[in-house]
Formats: sequence, structure tokens, C-alpha cells
Amino acid sequence: MQKIFIILLLLASMGLIAQEVVPVDDSLLYTDELYQGDSISVGDTLNRRDFLQTGPILDMLDSLYRSSLFGGNGGEVIYHKNKYGYAPDFVPVYSDSVHFERMAHLNRHTPIELSYNWQVKEFIDLYGVRRRNLTSRVLGLSDLYFPLFEEHLDRLGLPLELKYLAIVESALIPTARSRAGATGLWQFMYGTGKMYNLQVTSLVDDRSDPYKSTVAAAEHLRDLYNIYNDWLLALAAYNSGPGNVNRAIRRSGGKTSFWEISPFLPRETRGYVPAFIAVTYIMSHPEEYNLYPVKPEFLYYEIDTVAIKDVLSFDQLADILKIPVDQLKFLNPSFRQGIIPASAEKKYFLRLPQQYIGDFIEKEKDLYSYTAERSQQREQLLAQVKQMKEQQYHRVRKGETLGSIARIYHCSVNDLKRWNNLKSTSLAIGQRLMVQAGPGYKPPVATKANISSKPSPTGVHVVKSGETLGEIAALYKISVAELKKLNNLNTDFLQVNQKLKVTGEAAPAAQVATTIQAGKQKFIFYTVQKGDTLWEIANKHKGVTVEQIRKWNNFGIKSTLQPGQKIIVGVSG
Repeated sequence: MQKIFIILLLLASMGLIAQEVVPVDDSLLYTDELYQGDSISVGDTLNRRDFLQTGPILDMLDSLYRSSLFGGNGGEVIYHKNKYGYAPDFVPVYSDSVHFERMAHLNRHTPIELSYNWQVKEFIDLYGVRRRNLTSRVLGLSDLYFPLFEEHLDRLGLPLELKYLAIVESALIPTARSRAGATGLWQFMYGTGKMYNLQVTSLVDDRSDPYKSTVAAAEHLRDLYNIYNDWLLALAAYNSGPGNVNRAIRRSGGKTSFWEISPFLPRETRGYVPAFIAVTYIMSHPEEYNLYPVKPEFLYYEIDTVAIKDVLSFDQLADILKIPVDQLKFLNPSFRQGIIPASAEKKYFLRLPQQYIGDFIEKEKDLYSYTAERSQQREQLLAQVKQMKEQQYHRVRKGETLGSIARIYHCSVNDLKRWNNLKSTSLAIGQRLMVQAGPGYKPPVATKANISSKPSPTGVHVVKSGETLGEIAALYKISVAELKKLNNLNTDFLQVNQKLKVTGEAAPAAQVATTIQAGKQKFIFYTVQKGDTLWEIANKHKGVTVEQIRKWNNFGIKSTLQPGQKIIVGVSG
């Protein structure tokens, strides 16, 4: 008996047997030293309480307290027999040596460098001990979303561990929205979402669409890795933007390790990567922490998709199919007002519990005719959809304010600030603003006041400084859509001296590259295609680097590309 006791005591001291939770002295100060021996060193560089007390990561996790994603389960953990024999209420904790060994094992199976240090330890404690009831909810939601994440990460050849990033970003809440306006499972800002074809209107926000946002996140992570060739730096850039990472690299004297540039990064990003590593660790060892999933209302295999060909509302679907509106909202978070603005030209996809798919197929005609019977409601829906204008740009003129511009486009000042990431209401003459026209908007009528040029007799208009597509279209008495079709434009961006056809047949398929002689220099232009990145464009043109393209086009580190935009990809002479 005494021998057994001694063996158990040795195992516990080595950390191979879980130990009881003991009170932690929050006054301890930790250094940034990595694992050495059996414990993380204690120093005096940063207070634990300051490191992990508030912030977006905690905000997202704590929002699961109020989440309705778990239906009738009421947040109850569904226990099963633990292979370690732990009681349901037992909370295991482990020594640093155990964490280190487990992390080393994970490292052998992923290209992402998973370090163990005091920052990572703090987040392991957060997810494994202090917020363990919320981690159980995350485990449940992972059964719903991880199959989708893994499919698209694998499609691009990316590490499957990147699926855990969505836990740090949003705690797997598809409608999550940060204080800065980032939205969805993958927390896309408005501008970054537009770069990856995530559309936002008054009715639909693709950033909240689990499928579309996952495709965009995988592509964005791939592009960031192609810039840094380091996954931890790519994750830091995903959180704070490449500009902040590049500045941190410069300020650190050219260091290229996340841990070396960490002191020069924004506070949130300093904790972001350690949180990702801790989540990867905890989600890989849930049973060791006696964690069990709380089953969400639906799992991945319980959902199917149908195409919607005409305008429908959630209320109408609920009436015909007898499906609760809350379930429609849960499965289709991208439809902001509960309206699906489908048409013959643009279909949308609706996710339904599998038990309703048969009813939908059987009653699809009834659904559309049912809306016809409610003619007043249908007309209101159609009018609302038709009045939603495509994304466009407004160039600020003298005397204009955010308020006056908002009145023009039937939107709010807060909308304009959010779409353009504005911190104040001050504007500069000539500044270009993203705008989204709301219901009731009517395009301006051409007048002498807003026509800035004389019509060209040649059928080709040369763009002057400050001109917009709307002004040029009004000048030649054609619509903006016709002008864009004539020139095969996919964007409202114009460049000074750009030549536009204003008469004749529509342009053929987009020109990929053109050569223009200007004096002794020859410029090779490339028309940006959908999904292009600077790295991909450079690879298409032999001997051209990303830095050369940035220099030729005066691009900053945060400059974005738009389909249809013409950029210089070669200079000679």
C-alpha cells in the first residue's frame, strides 16, 4: 500500500496525474521566458491581471452566456464517461512540464509553430479552467462548423489547425460583431470583406454567411502567409493588418519571429496569437480537461441547402413550412432583416433542417404563389429589394458633410463612418467615400452644375481629375450601367487620363494586359481580375516583384485592389 502511495505521489509531482484546482495569486508577475524545467519563470515585466482581464477575445467568449444557439438544451453539458474516470465536476490542472510535452507532440503534426510560454499558459487557464463552461459550448458549436472549415482549408492546402482561429475571433458565433465593426465567424471588417467578394447591403451581410465567410477567410490567410512565409506572423496580420506587423518588424530591428516583434504590436494582437495556440491545445485535449460539448440546436449533418429563386421572408417560410423563425435565423444569419432578396438574375441559398427539405421541395410553388396572394407584402418586399443599389463611391465636394452625403444616398452618418472606417466626421475635398444607397434613393439628374466637362466628339472620354462615373454618364446621356458595360468595368474607380468609350458596342472580355507608349517610356498595364492579389499578379509577369508593382503604382502597404482596376506591371525605356 505504501509503495502505491509513493508511486501516485511521484506521478502527481511530475504532472502526469491531474491535480486539484488551487487558488491563484493574481499579484504574480510573469516574464516572457519559455518553458525551462518544470515551471514558467516568475519575473516583473507584466502583471497577469493587466494581460487578460478585458478585450475582444473575452468579449466574444462571454457573449456565449447570452447565446441562443443551443436551443432547448439550456446550456446543459451532455456528459459521457471520461476515459480518466473524472467526476463531472472535477477540474483538472497540470504542471508546466505536461503542457510542454503535449505542445511538443502537437508541434510534430502541424507546420504552425506552437510555443509554450507564460502568455499561452494564461489562455490555457482561461479556456480550460476559468471559462470552461463556455469552452464546452464552443466544443458543441465546433461540431456544427468545423467540417465546413476543414473542407475549405484542405481545398487550399492550408493547415487544418487554422479552424481554431474562428474560436478566438468570434467564439463560433456567426452574428458576432466587434466594437470596431468586424462581423461574422471570421470577423471581417467591411473593406477587407469587399476585397474577398463579401457583399454587404441593408438586407444581406455575406460576412455572417458561414460558407462565404469561410471561403474568404481561407483565401485571406493564404494571401497573408504568402507575404510572410510564417504562420504566426500571418495570424498577427489577420488580426491587426499587415501594416502593424510590418511596422513591428521595422521597430524590432528587422526581427521576423512573432515573439521577438510582439512588444511592438498592438496590445490585442500580443494576446491574439497566444490565445490561438492555447485554443489549439485545449481543443486537442478536451477529455484531459474533463470538458464535454454542449450540443447546439443543429449539427452539420442535420442541415441541407435549397436554392431560392424569388423574394421570400422568414415569416412566409415559417407559415408554410411550420419551421420556427428562430431556427431560420440561426441557420441563415446573413439575411439581416429576415428577407431573402432573390430574383431570376440572382439566386440565394437557404439552409434548413433536413426534416424540412422535403416539405420545401413539395411546397416550393405554394411558397412563391403565397407571396403573390399577399400582394401588398410582396410589392413592399420587391420595392425594398429593387431600391438596394450596388456599392458605389462618392467624391467629396466643397461644402459637403457626412450628414449631407447621407441624405443624398438615404443612409445614416453612422453607416458612412462604418463603411469607410472613419473615426471622426471631418472630410477632405476630393476624398473618396464608399456609399450604399438605401430605399428611396434616386440617381442625380444631370445639370450644368454637376457636368464638369464638354462631350467629346470622338466617342472616347478622357477622365479628368475629380470626375465620377455618374458625372460622365450624365454628360453623354447614358446610364452608369451602360458606361460600365461599354468599358467592361467591374468597379467605380477611375484614374486620371483613363480613356472611356461612351458610344458604340460593349467592350469584349476584359483586357488582361495592354502596352501604352508615353514619351520614351513604355508602360505595361494589367487589368485586375476578381480574386487577384499583388503576389499573384507579380507571378503572372516574369521578373516582376510585388515591391516593384507597389513602387510603380504608388501603393501603400494597406492599398487594396479592385476588379477592373488598371495597374502598371512593367516599365521600359
